[in-house]
This record gives sequence, C-alpha cells and structure tokens, in this order.
Amino acid sequence: MSPAHIAMVSIPAPGHVNPSLEIVRELVARGHRVTYANDPSMAAVIETTGAELRPYTSTLPGVNTGDPGEKSEKSWDGDMIDQLTLFQEDYESMLPQLREIYDSDRPDLFLYDIAGGPARILAEEWRIPLVQLSPTYVAWEGYEEDMASVLAPIREEPKGIAYRARQRKFLEDNGVTTDPDAFFGRPPRAVVLIAKSMQPNANLVNEDVYTFTGPALPVDRPSDGTWTRPAGAEKVLLISLGTAFTDQADFYRRCIAAYGDQAGWHVVLQVGTHVDVADLGVVPSNVEVHRWVAQFDILRDADAFLTHAGMGGSSEGMVTGTPMIAAPQAVDQFENADALVAAGVAVRVDSDSVTVEELRDALGTVDGSEIRERSAELAEELRAAGGVRAAVAVVESYL
Repeated sequence: MSPAHIAMVSIPAPGHVNPSLEIVRELVARGHRVTYANDPSMAAVIETTGAELRPYTSTLPGVNTGDPGEKSEKSWDGDMIDQLTLFQEDYESMLPQLREIYDSDRPDLFLYDIAGGPARILAEEWRIPLVQLSPTYVAWEGYEEDMASVLAPIREEPKGIAYRARQRKFLEDNGVTTDPDAFFGRPPRAVVLIAKSMQPNANLVNEDVYTFTGPALPVDRPSDGTWTRPAGAEKVLLISLGTAFTDQADFYRRCIAAYGDQAGWHVVLQVGTHVDVADLGVVPSNVEVHRWVAQFDILRDADAFLTHAGMGGSSEGMVTGTPMIAAPQAVDQFENADALVAAGVAVRVDSDSVTVEELRDALGTVDGSEIRERSAELAEELRAAGGVRAAVAVVESYL
C-alpha cells in the first residue's frame, strides 16, 4: 500500500490518547505519515509513536493554559450536562484550530477519538474518509429508547435542552444538518477497542459499521516503565483510580487498612497528584505508595487490580487477564464496572461507602478460581480479536 497522510484527532486525556497509540505506532511503522492533533501537554507520549504532533489548545479542565505551571480553572465537578457542556465548549474551540492546522495539508484519512467529533465535520466538508476509534462501548439498534431514563435530563431539563440547542446550532453553523445525537454518536465506520463481551446488547450492534478488535495493547509490547516484583511477594495487588479522579485520601486509607499486612499480598498503591501522602497515615511494609506507576507493566505481573473502571484501565486489566475490583468514580465508569461484572472478571464496590471488611471480601472473591479462570479466558478472546493488527487493517481498508 502506498504511504498516506493519516490525521488522528483526540483530546488531552490519557483514557482517550493511550488507546490509539499502538495503532498510530503501527501505521507509522508501515510507512504512513501520521499527524496527531492534540494539546501540547500530550506531546511526549504522542511523539514516542513516531507521529508528528499538530498542536491545538484545549479548553478542557486540568489542561495547561499556556502559562508555565498554570492550568485551566475549570472543573469536572457538576452533573452529566455540565460535563457534556465542557466537551461542547472544547469542540467549538477545537474546530477552527483543526481547520487551520489541516487546510493546507489535508490528510488522506481522518482517525478520531469519540471526543474528537470536529474531525468528522472537516472530513465530510472536505470529502475525506474517516474512521472512529472508540475506546468504549458503542450505540446499538434501539440505544436511544433503551437509555431513555439516563438521557432524560438532557432531553427534558431546561439545562439539557439548552445544551442540545447549542450542539445543533454548532453543527448547523458548520453545514451539518444531521441530528447531533446521530452525528456524534453514530459514526459511519468505527473500530471498537473493547472485547465484544463488554458491549451491551452486542447482538444488536451493526457490525458493518463497528468492528470489535479488542484493546490495541498487545501483551508483548515494550514496557511502559520499570517495576520489579519484590522478592518474597506471593501475590501482587495494584490499586489505581486513573489520572483524573484521584482525590480519594479516605478511600486509600481504607485500602491500606484492608490490605496492609495481609498475608501473602504485596500492594502497589498509585495516588496521583491530589493527595498528600502524609495524610494516608502509617503505611505497612507490604504497601508501596507512588504518585504514578507503570500500570501496564505491573498488570502483566499482578494477581489482582483495584481500578476505577475507566476504559483504559479496564482494557489493560482484561488484556493481561488480571481479576479486578471495580470502584467507579464518574462518567462512563459505572457502566464499565457493570460490564466487567457481567463479563465475569470483576466485582464492584462503592468507593464512598465500602468498608474495610468489604474490601477484603472483594479481594478474596476476585482471587477465587472462577473469576481468575474467566479473566484468562477473556484475555484469550482479546488476543483472538486481533488488537492492533485488526484495527490497522480496518484503517488501511479506507485509504
């Protein structure tokens, strides 16, 4: 195949960037010129793939404002409509920047994350093929009806009605007459980077549009960091609530109380940047605490994973066959946690109310033979789905 210019569009969030990295890396290895539109804060991780960063300035919370050391004062606090409005604001800022970035260097194909919707506007305007990379489950036939109770605030409350009107005006101002739900929620072609068994109502998904490849995280990929299993550690538990929702000192203290000094277990606890480690109290010798860890590297050697059930962490847990305790914090994590439980690879806890005793019981359950065996089966299912190889095949078929 002749080399092509492929443009990837995403937002500055690990859960939206990381799922695309191995696909981008492989496309570059095959000789394609890949540009990656994202905020400069993601430059380092993107450029490791060989792709060229095309920087735009994101308006999302937690992103650097451009002044050294300063970050946006916006917050993810608020309800679902507030959070969706933040994404809409980013769309409105992103689109003119993408237009300027690519108008004089138009790609042969747009790849875009589910939060990179403006790429579809340009692709349709410029008559360029596009493929969505979805790191989470996708809409099925009857989705809108089945999710009516969840979507009711958006459709019925004044704030939700105003949000939808803003969406519609944004599209119409850019020549799009398609309903916003369909335009942003039903791509013309998509690679779905989850196990098919994680997809709700999988039998109702149109597989002419959606191809399930599993996470693009081959188990034999290079290490994403260094971590050595301590000598004498019989079993390893990794605890990580991802990158955004880590201000959970009380929950971490309960985890330390539950698993500290527990016979046979060594615990790796990632706490992020919001928690003062001194607030965790006395940390037993079998618990190591870090701001950040090489998560995937540890999971390849771990025996259990307490996760917030973000799709990135969930996918890494599934690919490595690691039994999980799901403690969802926000947005799609609750649905992800339910899907992990339904797939038989996790138990779910409520991080706000779970007790020390319940945390211990949860670890005992996921360490049992049934969940451990099902986790190994699902990891094999994902290997068979094809991962990077299958995802790249779909992308190249549209060049």
